[in-house]
Amino acid sequence: MSREFEMSMIGELNFFLGFQIKQVKGGIFIHQEKYCRDLLKKFKMGDCKPISTPMSTNEHLDADVDGKPVDQSTYRSMIGSLLYLTASRPDIMFSVCLCARFQAAPKESHLTAVKRILRYLKHTPSIGLWYPEGAKTLGILGFGLRRILCRSQEYLRGVPFAWAMALSTAEAEYIAAGACCAQILYMKQSLLDFGVVCGSVPLLCDNESAAKIAKNPVQHSRTKHIDIRHHFLRDHEAKGDITITGVRSKEQLADIFTKPLGEETFCRLRSELNVLDWSNFI
Repeated sequence: MSREFEMSMIGELNFFLGFQIKQVKGGIFIHQEKYCRDLLKKFKMGDCKPISTPMSTNEHLDADVDGKPVDQSTYRSMIGSLLYLTASRPDIMFSVCLCARFQAAPKESHLTAVKRILRYLKHTPSIGLWYPEGAKTLGILGFGLRRILCRSQEYLRGVPFAWAMALSTAEAEYIAAGACCAQILYMKQSLLDFGVVCGSVPLLCDNESAAKIAKNPVQHSRTKHIDIRHHFLRDHEAKGDITITGVRSKEQLADIFTKPLGEETFCRLRSELNVLDWSNFI
């Protein structure tokens, strides 16, 4: 590159666009501690009371039509700043994205939820992403996430209510796993362009019924209503492109991106993501 461009060596990378990079023996740590502290100061939360999770397990946010409005500009500024922080803090991704839904008409309840995220940052300012050295292999691991699906009543006609509820959950898990499968196939092809060949990719699903539907080649009478386009998951399981694997709900790593969690579970999954505290490496 130096033959083509005028360049100068200014030493090891330490700081870039709000990101702090620490290259130590054993790996690289990326965090935004300074940005985080500046963020707290900017929104006058520097002296707030710390809290151990970004969202309460019993917290439910909705449009809150009758709630008291708050300054829209300030709310949007807070959300924008927090979204930039998610680049090194996937542990706040769910809570920030949930609060971001209400930028059009923010209310006091939404502002309170955002301030709780800031209180969590006060508790964990030096947390970031740890990339350990020595990884010998490159692979893909998929997680099937249930999505909330709005189905027409035609799906439920003639089906007992108790079964309809159970079927709704299994169907949602099955279709979500299908969407995940599509992403896995895209990633496999992209890696193949770089000469990286991936075999059968594990796709972890915490719904036993959905996993059985994917493995069962027979159209059961109670699953025949599912749109045929969603059954390509079953086809790729048969081809060996993916392997549907059951995982216990409490071990579902992706839960940290889909729901508020208690402190013990939240901290355990955060650690499994290699989102660690930089102070432990000093």
